[in-house]
Amino acid sequence: MSTRSLTLHWFTREEDAGGAARVGLAIPRAVGSAVVRNRLKRQLRAVWAEVAEDAPQGCDYVLVARPGLAEPATARGHEWLVEQVREVLGKVKE
Repeated sequence: MSTRSLTLHWFTREEDAGGAARVGLAIPRAVGSAVVRNRLKRQLRAVWAEVAEDAPQGCDYVLVARPGLAEPATARGHEWLVEQVREVLGKVKE
C-alpha cells in the first residue's frame, strides 16, 4: 500500500500468527543525508510504538519512506507523522 509519503509492505508470519506486529524501516538515500535519514528513522520508530496496537497481528511490516517526507515530518511535527502512518496502515486493514 502506498500514500504520497510512505509505502507499506506486509508479510504474514506462518510460525507466529498471533504474535505482535513487527516493523522494519527503509529510508533510501534520496530522502536526505545520513543525519536526516537517522532522524526520520527515530521519528518513525516512535510513531510505530504508538500505532503498533492498531496493526493486524502476526505480520511483519516494512515501512518505506519516500523522498520529500523528512522536511514535512520535521516542520509539521509528530502528530502529522502519526496521521501519515495511520493512513497507510488503514489501507492494509481494508
